[in-house]
Amino acid sequence: MSLPTTIEQSACCVPRVAAALTPDDAERIARVFKALGDPTRVRLLSLISGSAGAEACICDLTEPVGLSQATVSHHMKLLADAGLVTREQRGRWAYFALDQDALDAAADALRSS
Repeated sequence: MSLPTTIEQSACCVPRVAAALTPDDAERIARVFKALGDPTRVRLLSLISGSAGAEACICDLTEPVGLSQATVSHHMKLLADAGLVTREQRGRWAYFALDQDALDAAADALRSS
């Protein structure tokens, strides 16, 4: 069997890519999704979201996830580094609140325009 010697060239599709992310934006968004790639961190965000005022003390987050305060603090540091939560020191306790703008930006990164 021989291959055809001529190939019809036609547009296979209409390009849908309008613009690519900048390298800095891609890096920032990747950090956010990496932070969200751990089930414990997703649970911690959910606990904060469901708390009064959408904030929670680190002392209130350890028991629900069944981890030590040091481990929860590590997870919260990663979430803060990714920009998903803010941290406020009140005496000896750290309080965390969701950064809604960062969460919205992560969701927007998945939406097509």
